[in-house]
Amino acid sequence: MFLGHFGVALGAKEAAPKVSLGTMVLAAQFVDLLWPFFLILGIEHVRIAPGNTVVTPLDFYDYPFTHSLLSALCWSLVLGLAYYFVRRRSRASVVIALCVFSHWILDLITHRPDLPLGLAGSVYFGLGLWNSIAGTLIAESVLFLAGVVLYTRATEARDKVGTYSFLAFVVLLAILYLLNLFGPPPPDERSIAILGNGGWLFVLWAYWIDRHRTARLKPSPVQA
Repeated sequence: MFLGHFGVALGAKEAAPKVSLGTMVLAAQFVDLLWPFFLILGIEHVRIAPGNTVVTPLDFYDYPFTHSLLSALCWSLVLGLAYYFVRRRSRASVVIALCVFSHWILDLITHRPDLPLGLAGSVYFGLGLWNSIAGTLIAESVLFLAGVVLYTRATEARDKVGTYSFLAFVVLLAILYLLNLFGPPPPDERSIAILGNGGWLFVLWAYWIDRHRTARLKPSPVQA
């Protein structure tokens, strides 16, 4: 899943309005941000296998340190605690931890059974939504649009940068998703690792967007 993870990050802003969108994107995409480094270092592996699923030609046959259930729980705990120690906001820390773990849940829905239980794979999970292009498009679009709606409901632009940078962010994500979905497979495994590091640009972009937006003030209850 791609757009769905960003949808979670956007929607989480309403649950924790004081947390930057950049931090939310970092949390929701954290394991996919680590994964390219693990590929480059040879710790995890992927291969290009057209027909592996109808949505992606990638065969994720070895990535227990980023995408196993055990690692997802550990990374969730690490990021949630790290945020708490820095900011001392318990509610926000829980939201961040849930954003990290949501990545595994959404991957569980889309992937074929290639998500390992622990670091030594013998039990694998995956419901296989990627075997349906229509189903994948619907699920990703609903999650992403819901996140956009929740984010725009929770925040408002301080200036034109806050308006147009967010609009460009949404449009570019949608375009990249469609290009990835209907474009040719990557030329080799190394290019996957190198291009995957581009995900950090969206984290930085999200921080920039949030600096130009502010949380909407909720109306106070009417006193009788």
